[in-house]
Amino acid sequence: MTGLGALIQRNTKLYFKDKGMFFTSLITPLILLVLYGTFLSNVYEDSFRSALEAAGATVPDKLIGGCVGGELISSLLAVSCVTVAFCSNLLMVQDKITGARRDLTIAPMRSSVLALSYYLSTLLSTLLICFAATGICLGYLAYVGWYLTAGDVAALLLDVALLVLFGTALSSCVNFPLSTQGQASAVGTIISAGYGFICGAYMPISQFSEGLQKVISFLPGTYGTSLLRNHALRGVFEEMGAQGFPEAVVEAIRDSVDCNLYFFDNKVELSSMYLVLIASIMIAVGLYVVMNALSARKKS
Repeated sequence: MTGLGALIQRNTKLYFKDKGMFFTSLITPLILLVLYGTFLSNVYEDSFRSALEAAGATVPDKLIGGCVGGELISSLLAVSCVTVAFCSNLLMVQDKITGARRDLTIAPMRSSVLALSYYLSTLLSTLLICFAATGICLGYLAYVGWYLTAGDVAALLLDVALLVLFGTALSSCVNFPLSTQGQASAVGTIISAGYGFICGAYMPISQFSEGLQKVISFLPGTYGTSLLRNHALRGVFEEMGAQGFPEAVVEAIRDSVDCNLYFFDNKVELSSMYLVLIASIMIAVGLYVVMNALSARKKS
């Protein structure tokens, strides 16, 4: 365990000392927050306001702000928890490129300990950045419209932790076979550009075609995004009901922002979303273990 602790400390220090990897990770949530707050917030606000006013409801600005803000921060966190994990996990590839991994394996250390150290250090670094991003997002939400309870905040933190676990496990499996800078850059670009769309963060899944919705419903990231949306917007929907908004209107809004997800026309409950996400984490971690075991057996 002493060797494992030393490796985790070494990997974490190298990550935060490498300004390239660190700022690439940190800039993702900050840029997304600025872009969302500057450009998308007006689009979402106009969309919500027009939909509610068409239903004959008078909408306070604070309520609109809370609704838009909840959707924005849930989108940002859903993307960041995975993309930051991929950036943090690039140290595993960098060690192969620089030859540091070869030097580490010369030492009397089991390959499983080295693999575990990469996973845990990536998890630690990503959690630090994503929890910091969550604090910034909550500050933004307090500014535009706060309807969260302590339970909602705790649920958001749990969702972030689970998505970070998922992102770390997924990035470990994807980055494990990479051995060049070009491969690492290509994977990072693809993940950064595409993940937000397939998890429903950049555009609600309800806006996709029916066939694409069914395909995306098999992806675990979709359910992580929906969990964040449900907890970020629960208080807003409760306030809408308290102000006399028709239940059909509130339910339509929940559908439009993916708080309600449907798997082949069957509504997915929150408990089922958690089960899907946890099962995906376990499968990805198991795959990472198998990949390392096969690699160690091949070398021996």
